[in-house]
Amino acid sequence: MKNKMGKLVMVTAALTLSASLLAACGSSSTTGTTTSSTAKPASSNSTKPYIPVISKGFQHQFWQAVKQGAEKAAKEFDVTITFEGPETEAQVDKQIEMLQAALDKKPTAIAFAALDSKASVSLLQKAKSANIPVIGFDSGVDSDIPVTTAATDNKKAAALAADKMAEKIGDAGEVALVVHDQTSRTGVDRRDGFVEQMKAKHPNIKIVDIQYGGGDQLKSTDLAKAIIQGHPNLKGIFGANEGSAIGVVNAVTELKNDKIVIIGYDSGKAQIDAIKSGKMAGAITQDPIGIGYWSVKAAVMASKGEKVEKSIDTGFHWYDKNNIDSAEIKALLYN
Repeated sequence: MKNKMGKLVMVTAALTLSASLLAACGSSSTTGTTTSSTAKPASSNSTKPYIPVISKGFQHQFWQAVKQGAEKAAKEFDVTITFEGPETEAQVDKQIEMLQAALDKKPTAIAFAALDSKASVSLLQKAKSANIPVIGFDSGVDSDIPVTTAATDNKKAAALAADKMAEKIGDAGEVALVVHDQTSRTGVDRRDGFVEQMKAKHPNIKIVDIQYGGGDQLKSTDLAKAIIQGHPNLKGIFGANEGSAIGVVNAVTELKNDKIVIIGYDSGKAQIDAIKSGKMAGAITQDPIGIGYWSVKAAVMASKGEKVEKSIDTGFHWYDKNNIDSAEIKALLYN
């Protein structure tokens, strides 16, 4: 009897240990990724269409606003989504891993904002071969595989930023740019839109430097400080995304140089505060909630075989201290 009781105790202990280990594995999470509150990964028991939404990151409030829009569409169209991205916008490899993992789940469609406009093409080709519609959002890829791309016309928006810069500095002098990257479609288009507009419309303005800070505030601060110190006659700096613009504001603040005109891009509390205080002349705001919403809506439409326009322009607006509290602009800003 003792022998049987001993064996029973040992079996019970082993089962308890196994359950504990399984629970520990199930509670693990991937750093830098977020799943929406209504979203659950696709499973064999799920009857809803599954659409993974892969963003460029989470370190900026912009992506949280995009996530809100995606979740709004998911609820409206009764689909399951997951929303994720790497810890920083420099982690191209990690984003590619996320894209591969999403494909492995055989989703209904995929919404993807590429960190590198070329690196993801081979995986997107796999999606096309598997009849999985791909929707680009915010940042497109160098391929015709995406059914559509829901994004701001970044070239036009950056051209407006250039015009505003010219207006603020008297249409003459030296300016510089701090851009988030030179690999994504947004980084390239915002840089080129600003530079090309200056050359075409404002020949008396000279662009003396362009630096890339990965959208990181601290790195962008250091780059902006180096630019200012290296160009004593500098009149203005364009920060091409939220992190870049905040970095420029921080640099100007630390150097106590209130003569530099700062033009930003995107929103967020730090930029809103900088515009209200006069540290930043103004900025371009996108419609991040609209971008997220349309990325999921277009994915649903494409999965049903419905016609989708090749490009979905989600719009942009200039805002400064004169219109920042208007109803039109307030709806597009995020804190």
